[in-house]
This record gives sequence, structure tokens and C-alpha cells, in this order.
Amino acid sequence: MSLDGAYDPANVFARVLRGELPAHKVYETADALALMDLFPQSPGHVLVIPKGVEARNLLDLDPKALPPLMLAVQTVAKAVRRALNPDGVIVTQFNGAPAGQTVFHLHFHIIPRYEGMALKGHGQSGMADAGELAAMAERIASAID
Repeated sequence: MSLDGAYDPANVFARVLRGELPAHKVYETADALALMDLFPQSPGHVLVIPKGVEARNLLDLDPKALPPLMLAVQTVAKAVRRALNPDGVIVTQFNGAPAGQTVFHLHFHIIPRYEGMALKGHGQSGMADAGELAAMAERIASAID
């Protein structure tokens, strides 16, 4: 998919937000939901998605929605750092399929990085164990201020 196009309300994140699909929730506000990535690139990989918008990517988002969304991204990134003590933290976001976007609802990736541990490819790791994701979600959630 290109950078332009119609928003698909059947995308996986829209379905999670409507409660049609389960998620291992880490953090939630009126504006954002943070959940564990089912296909993590590294243990503790979290996604932050905006609520109440139909933005396919960052370029589609109303600028007024950006401040509370970025606050949620920072809050979760800090919790990942406190909970997991990684050597680094990647915060990334893809716009369009050529850039690596695979789900066309705006979302941010928060990926802990550890020295000596290879990062799995985006969307190329196997599905994580549900029990491990639930435990990781609880661990990160407990570190949120």
C-alpha cells in the first residue's frame, strides 16, 4: 500500500480497539492503547496505537492528536526501560508498505535492544507465546508511573 488511500476499518488494530480481537494490553488512555506485539522483534516489543482516529500513518494524523499520542509513546518507552533494563530502546514508526508498514493503522514500535542479541526482522519473527506476552505486558505495565 502506498502512502495514500482509504482507511480500512477492518485492519487488525481497529478490530483490537473495538474489542473484536484480544490484545495483551500494557497501557491505555483516552487517546492511545499500548499492547504487546504478537510478532516481537525482541522480548518486550510493544506497540502504541492511537484511539478514535482513522489515520493510516503519521502523515494522515490530525496534528492535534499528536501530543497525547507521543506522551503515551514516551510513557511506555520509559516503562520498558524500567521494567526490562535494556541496553537501548528503539522507537520507530513506518509510513507506507515500501517503508515497512504492514498494518495500515498508525502505530509506533517500542523495541528493547540488548547487547549481543540479534534483532529479528520486522514482521518476520514467529508468533510469541501468549503466556509469555501476558507476563511481559504485566511486567511493563507495573513499571508505568
